[in-house]
Amino acid sequence: MLDFFTILSKGGIVLWCFQGVSSPFSGTVNALIRSVILQERGGNNSFTHEALTLKYKLDNEFELLFVVGYQKILTLTYIDKFIDDIHMQFRDKYRNQLQQQGVMGLLNGSFDFSDDFRGLLRAAEERTKGKAPSVMKTFEQSDKSKKTVKSMIEVRGEKGKENKKNKKDAPVQDAPEKKMEGQLKAPATVAAGDANQNGLTQEEIIQRNREEFFRKRQGKDKKDSSKSPKPTKPKTRRVWPLDSNKTNAKDLDYSEKLVNGQSSTYANNGGDTSVDMNLCRGSMAGDLKAVDYESSEEQEEEEEEVVQETSHNGVKKRGGFGGMFGMLKGLVGSKSLTPQDMQPVLEKMKDHLIAKNVAADITVQLCESVAKKLEGKVMGTFSTVTSTVKQALQDSLVQILQPKRRVDILRDIIEAQKQRRPFVITFCGVNGVGKSTNLAKITFWLMENGFRVLIAACDTFRAGAVEQLRTHTRRLSTLHPPEEHNGQSMVQLFERGYGKDAAGIAMEAIAFARNQSFDVVLVDTAGRMQDNTPLMTALAKLIAINVPDLVLFVGEALVGNEAVDQLVKFNQALADHSMAEKPRLIDGIVLTKFDTIDDKVGAAISMTYITGQPIVFVGTGQTYNDLRSLNAKAVVSALMKA
Repeated sequence: MLDFFTILSKGGIVLWCFQGVSSPFSGTVNALIRSVILQERGGNNSFTHEALTLKYKLDNEFELLFVVGYQKILTLTYIDKFIDDIHMQFRDKYRNQLQQQGVMGLLNGSFDFSDDFRGLLRAAEERTKGKAPSVMKTFEQSDKSKKTVKSMIEVRGEKGKENKKNKKDAPVQDAPEKKMEGQLKAPATVAAGDANQNGLTQEEIIQRNREEFFRKRQGKDKKDSSKSPKPTKPKTRRVWPLDSNKTNAKDLDYSEKLVNGQSSTYANNGGDTSVDMNLCRGSMAGDLKAVDYESSEEQEEEEEEVVQETSHNGVKKRGGFGGMFGMLKGLVGSKSLTPQDMQPVLEKMKDHLIAKNVAADITVQLCESVAKKLEGKVMGTFSTVTSTVKQALQDSLVQILQPKRRVDILRDIIEAQKQRRPFVITFCGVNGVGKSTNLAKITFWLMENGFRVLIAACDTFRAGAVEQLRTHTRRLSTLHPPEEHNGQSMVQLFERGYGKDAAGIAMEAIAFARNQSFDVVLVDTAGRMQDNTPLMTALAKLIAINVPDLVLFVGEALVGNEAVDQLVKFNQALADHSMAEKPRLIDGIVLTKFDTIDDKVGAAISMTYITGQPIVFVGTGQTYNDLRSLNAKAVVSALMKA
């Protein structure tokens, strides 16, 4: 029934294994480690790889991993209980060996666990077989057989009578006036003895209580209003510089005067925009600068204040040496973490991440993964549960944002040059995220590194898309004129107008770039919603025909849950509409408008977690040199900031 069962350390040392089939299982376990363990996706203890289903369990105290694999067409109900039994049996049997000998003990030690494994497996299978299958009830045993024909006949009018009866039996709610009067009468009944002694009648007592109630109410309103007085600023009448009777339209025109169809600034500079943009030149040679890293000293100070405040409150409540010893007992690492200990902290972390724009589903999965990672782990000395969980979550977020494969576009372009072909990058995404603008920034970065770029205008749908790229091409050409590069133009636009087939235009552009010795082809595509089936089919066709070296999804940093929906549906559409056996999916992400979100950087986590692909470029401004690479530590620092 089982294909394999293996017990290994988190360092990759196989301690014991059982193999039920002849085929090797190392590739399947390696896929589990790469896709789940290393990428902090341990919230779910199940993983499917090809024809196998894998169940796994982490032991954080001894740093062990228990993995069982079986055919995914099978439904084995005893697996969860069985893997727990194996876990407990192995821990109890080799506890001393695991605690004392360390790594060398694991390498040289012998773990003879075959007899125990077979015994537990036999018991689990017999336990499953021992359960009798549920037998369907006969008609005589059901409640339906006890009903008579008379009970199933409905007489007209009986239902209405029954509803009226229920309404009569229901308790009648008092009106608000009666309820308030009852509240006012309540104190009178309590203090009836005092009232009689003072010689007051029942009506006088009610009147006195009513006046006292309204007096307290008015005093409370005055107190609330004194707490937060709103400053009132009187409105002043606007004085216009020109009298309304003598207003001239020319005097109110503050726009730049045009000279021969161009602005006065452009004309005064001789039609050369490089006068204002020369500051950009030479600033982006080599690898991109990373997003600035913010120091986490403020966070550490906040944590210290929280710990001090907690300890102070604890001393206040318990008092004396008991409070001090209670504080030390909470700090000293003498106990293993349990889900109950981590639950309050994880709930706060969950709310914090959602407030920072991380998608809700991904937040839940992240917190579940951290809980699985820390369950059973012994806390460090003088460390609190909050600091331990927060540090584990921070490490997980950094691990998620770090690329799982090498991303070096400059090196890949050089490799493509050796093969005498252009390096092709395709940009895709929804409407209005900044595909064309960031394509121009990437073009400038490539030009700064000495590569010739051809821009393929494959957005044949949006009005003004080709003109926008033409403007970018003209401005980029003034920054790197052909005279400085042996008469060769460093950037050129390839366009065929509107209403044409985008896949055909991209194919012609790649052929043109190969003939004209361009180093890079950047393919700009039309913005499309992830639910638009015809446009998604056209995008899949463009990618399948032209086989670009890199497919980049352009997404904005302002989205939260929408980022998950966009990426999932884009990948699904590319897979569904592709004719290849292994469809081409998204290879990387361009995160735009990163300068508009302050510390709400959760979209970076959402996008990377869903696809597992790296964020290659980060757009941070409006000029050509406002392009950065992602700094995982900086993003996580902003994300964890209170």
